[in-house]
Amino acid sequence: MANNAENQLSYPQTSLDNELLLSLYYNMLKPRMIEEKMLILLRQGKISKWFSGIGQEAISVGVTMALQSSEYILPMHRNLGVFTTREIPLFRLFCQWQGKASGFTKGRDRSFHFGTQEYHIVGMISHLGPQLGVADGIALANLLKQNNKATAVFTGEGGTSEGDFHEALNVASVWQLPVLFCIENNGYGLSTPTSEQYNCEHLADRGKGYGMESHILDGNNILEVYTKVSELAESIRTNPRPVLLEFKTFRMRGHEEASGTKYVPEDLMNYWAAKDPITNFETHLKSIGVLSEDKEAEFKAGIKDEINDALEKAYAEESIIPNLTTELIDVYKPFEYQEFKANSELKKLRLIDAISEGLKQSMERHDDLVIMGQDIAEYGGVFKITEGFVEQFGKERVRNTPICESAIVETGMGLSIAGMKAVVEMQFSDFVSSGFNPIVNYLAKSHYRWNQQADVVVRMPCGAGVAAGPFHSQTNEAWFTKTPGLKVVYPAFPADAKGLLATAINDPNPVLFFEHKALYRSIRQDVPTEYYTLPLGQASLLKEGNAITIITYGAGVHWALEVLDSNPEISADLIDLRTLQPLDKEAIITSVKTTNKAIILQEDSLFGGIASDISAMLMEDCFEYLDAPVKRVASLETPIPFDSQLEQQYLAKGRFENALKELLSY
Repeated sequence: MANNAENQLSYPQTSLDNELLLSLYYNMLKPRMIEEKMLILLRQGKISKWFSGIGQEAISVGVTMALQSSEYILPMHRNLGVFTTREIPLFRLFCQWQGKASGFTKGRDRSFHFGTQEYHIVGMISHLGPQLGVADGIALANLLKQNNKATAVFTGEGGTSEGDFHEALNVASVWQLPVLFCIENNGYGLSTPTSEQYNCEHLADRGKGYGMESHILDGNNILEVYTKVSELAESIRTNPRPVLLEFKTFRMRGHEEASGTKYVPEDLMNYWAAKDPITNFETHLKSIGVLSEDKEAEFKAGIKDEINDALEKAYAEESIIPNLTTELIDVYKPFEYQEFKANSELKKLRLIDAISEGLKQSMERHDDLVIMGQDIAEYGGVFKITEGFVEQFGKERVRNTPICESAIVETGMGLSIAGMKAVVEMQFSDFVSSGFNPIVNYLAKSHYRWNQQADVVVRMPCGAGVAAGPFHSQTNEAWFTKTPGLKVVYPAFPADAKGLLATAINDPNPVLFFEHKALYRSIRQDVPTEYYTLPLGQASLLKEGNAITIITYGAGVHWALEVLDSNPEISADLIDLRTLQPLDKEAIITSVKTTNKAIILQEDSLFGGIASDISAMLMEDCFEYLDAPVKRVASLETPIPFDSQLEQQYLAKGRFENALKELLSY
């Protein structure tokens, strides 16, 4: 790093003392030297991939030093300076990059795809957008706790094209959340230049559309970054609001090293090379007598020794030995179910009333529980489940949201990271497709990846039978039973719904809680009046018989009961699964081994539904006990139609009785 070149950056006059100036320099120098070593190791084949942040160190270091160590930062893969400035031991970072056990993900993820509560860092996932909404959730927790803390989240100029960016900014602005949105505008999204990424002069201008304060900073100027971010962070701690920051900088290496930089004009590379944040600051510090040649040499020698010592230690650590039990256990955060027994006082409730009462009693039990959704506050939700909640719990905990399912799921995740609980209502389960990514890629995988719980329940009003058409009638549980890390609950009765909802909220893992709309006001049952819980993963045996096992859930339970009531001569075990993940395999297998025949009924269309997996399980585990093929009954392989006659034709209900009798006579 030559330091005799003419300074290409103009540094503002500040009152920063010499110790702080040297600390800014040291903290930039350290990630640069680590990266230079990583590039050597990459060429030697000792690491598999590297995403370089060379030339962007001033942003990572300046933002991190401007924040308090207890304030969360959500960096990306070019923000090594965030991790080193927070003083994460290099040994642990090197183990992370080598897939060793002393890293942060037990070899399950690479690079900076991890977080650490110890250092208040929440790493990215490859889907860049979700972390912006997660930052909203952390900032919301800070706001609710009134702890006067700021949050900073990073994205690149390419990531600003994702819908999550716009949703997160909108939510932060509407709720006035204390979060700094930091855009590292480094010229290219992989090989795509900014001229093909957006059609405005400055990305900071987008702040105006959200009623948000915004600033443009020279991302290579460490003093400008540190002083301005320090000022803004201090301001939003006492005057909570979001701020959009665009850091103008450049990526001096490829998107990752294999990509190269041939697509970048040479004169552009030369221009930004002259604006190197470290060489320029080095020259500046020497010109004002703060940095000596001896101090520079001391810094470099110390960092070099630290790197080499940590690398040697990381290389010496044994490779991970796969352990099947550990892998399976770590998918979910351990949850010790606590039983709260139902009281003897009962009152007859509809399914919708039982859910409302269960949610209300959980709100009373958990002061840190926040519920979010469209129209859930004063309006009480489209189904009126949260009617009256605002009067009891206030608008801080019962929050109307903009129409942005993705950002609200992410906000729930952020609340969980900050130690709170969240219930997110999808107005209709169909709309979850707009929030699918954060559920299956963020919530579901966080504990397995870096031991972070996702204490979020997503309520899913679902199902047909109400002539609502293809966008308000789906029963889409199979989208989520396929995803390890999620739990899926689907009650058919009011008493089950109330107890299972309480448990789902207690469980620190992400839960999809399905509520069938056609059952909301049509099913009534005596329900205990006080708070109680029911365990997940335990099916309910509603009827006992010896001729056949009927396995179903949701509306299918009531369809099966109708058929059995109309055919009292049929002797059947009727199993209501109640929860689909975890699945009560023991109850299913025990019954089928006794009855020797099995029929599985689901409202979902046939192919790829949970009935297929249960059928396959029975063929594998009960084949020698079966007197007939396992039968699946499901709805048509079409979208759900609107017309009531077409809807009845679509549903499995009309075909179940004949299928049951055919199997009995096999």
